[in-house]
Amino acid sequence: MRVAVLGVGLVGGSIGLAARARAGAEVCGYDTDPAALRTALRLGAIDEQAPDIATAVAGAQAVFAAAPVGALAQTVLDALAHAGPDCVVSDVGSTALALSDASSQGSGGRVAIDFRSDPRFVGGHPLAGAETAGAAHAREDLFEDADWYLIRDPSTDPALYERLRGLIERFGAHPTAIDADTHDRLMASVSHLPHVLANVLAAQAATAFERERFQAGAGPSLSDAIRVAGANTAIWTDIYLANRDALIAAIDDATRRLADVRAALIDGNAGALAAWNESARAARGALLGEHPPSLPGDPANLPASDA
Repeated sequence: MRVAVLGVGLVGGSIGLAARARAGAEVCGYDTDPAALRTALRLGAIDEQAPDIATAVAGAQAVFAAAPVGALAQTVLDALAHAGPDCVVSDVGSTALALSDASSQGSGGRVAIDFRSDPRFVGGHPLAGAETAGAAHAREDLFEDADWYLIRDPSTDPALYERLRGLIERFGAHPTAIDADTHDRLMASVSHLPHVLANVLAAQAATAFERERFQAGAGPSLSDAIRVAGANTAIWTDIYLANRDALIAAIDDATRRLADVRAALIDGNAGALAAWNESARAARGALLGEHPPSLPGDPANLPASDA
């Protein structure tokens, strides 16, 4: 199998490594940054580097667009324009509707791009990554046991979808079908909001140390909470904006939950706080698979009085 990777950063480079080592594929890479291509070639993430997208996808059976979210729509459009009729084209973006609603500059002005009408396109999003970036940090095992969401539409060619699904399984990941709306709402809560909160906590803690004129430091709790703070600015600015509606709704929900905790603190309501904390413990256990997701109610719904 010949695989094309368009964008050879952390995720794209890891796809190349996994495709070569685990699927025996020949991988051709393209990137707007020549240095990234040289690094990917030196580390064995790709077999060859291409000067443009058309060359990269020529003869490929599978294409992965791993460009930043802001450039992803145009990258996918160019890939579809040059890929063969028997080539599946996917992306690794963290927002699905951004592609569905994308537009591109054409000779007659901006025109809509309907990726979902092309039977060769399958939207994708591997839930894998790291705080680091760039091909130098790519890993063959980055997708091991990771969920990999796939957006399957009625127009999708079943054979091409199965080819992509099988390839992703060989990477060690678990492909899961999901619709675009559900995907973006879910990512707002489980991926994008955590980055927002990590940034807020990092800034608040740093300000507190400065205000108290105390040497800055971070204990285990804060270190865990701010692990993703300040992640790659160019990438995450695009992600925040691409999924802004769902992210705003998630922020509003988090604000409501904080307001409930604040009210319990003002009232000195120990029972409400205890119930809230126990609900959060149960939610954490369900999320981490420590026990079945049988939760004693929404952690945001604090009891009105002591139990």
